[in-house]
Amino acid sequence: MMTADNDAWLDAVNWNSEGLVPAIAQDVGTGKVLTLAWMNREALALTYTEQRAVYWSRSRQKLWRKGEESGHVQQLQQIRLDCDGDSVLLLVRQVGGIACHTGRERCFYRTLDNGAWKIDEAVLKDPATIYR
Repeated sequence: MMTADNDAWLDAVNWNSEGLVPAIAQDVGTGKVLTLAWMNREALALTYTEQRAVYWSRSRQKLWRKGEESGHVQQLQQIRLDCDGDSVLLLVRQVGGIACHTGRERCFYRTLDNGAWKIDEAVLKDPATIYR
């Protein structure tokens, strides 16, 4: 577990009016963008100290540790802050190779093709077997 000497690094984040910042998770090995989620100050601090992705669920209004139900944990390798300080990039190792609740490798599995969204990535594991 890592600890920060102080919270000054959190003060550099430009939190939105709801106290949140978008967090992009990218696979450190493949470079694929896995997901976009939201973090509040506590989630970002916990991500750093626990060395795993912890997000803020806007729908449930609570913290959630990626993989707490599925086992598909995102092990933190590095945190990066963009030039404006208003978005965070998490470089992670995706345990189990599945980041999306649909059972796919990543949440960005649709591509725009001739004006329509096409699914171009297969389900790797049935979500019914992941979430009980």
